[in-house]
Amino acid sequence: MEFRAELMDQAAVERALVRIAHQILERNKTTEGLCLVGIRTRGVPLAARLAANIRALEGADMPVGELDITLYRDDLSAVADAPVVNGTKVPFSIAGRTVILCDDVIFTGRTARAALDALMELGRPARVQLCCLIDRGHRELPIRPDFVGKNVPTARSEIVAVSLAETDADTCVRLYGKKDAGTVK
Repeated sequence: MEFRAELMDQAAVERALVRIAHQILERNKTTEGLCLVGIRTRGVPLAARLAANIRALEGADMPVGELDITLYRDDLSAVADAPVVNGTKVPFSIAGRTVILCDDVIFTGRTARAALDALMELGRPARVQLCCLIDRGHRELPIRPDFVGKNVPTARSEIVAVSLAETDADTCVRLYGKKDAGTVK
């Protein structure tokens, strides 16, 4: 992989998450009935950061869950012979709630589709809103996020890498080039 650009530094990521928290509150008018569910891996800390931002803005605690979509992927056989399942942890009912589904990057829309399938196994929410830090385009399914931190036009052969302090060494978003245009995120 060849480094091409830093798309967001830590401060830019934090600003984007504060902006998204404001947008969530504006669209939903209240925190009543809202919950955040992060898609493993980097969607989980993003959901937690959004919950902290909403707590700072409104003084309200929102439940936060973790969703493992491994077994719901449509490319499961191509990923691994024995996929590692980290487990879903949603210790509250999503029935009748507005679920804010959080992920780091939206690309083809297939991860979001798998997440919707996994979420429906847990109950029937009133509505689901999709939140992504980066929208890089190239959708293969008719899925569009409700909240986006940054739109980044990319080539299919490029890789958008989100790093978060909770899972990686630092917090930033970088763009890499890849000669082989195989599976990218």
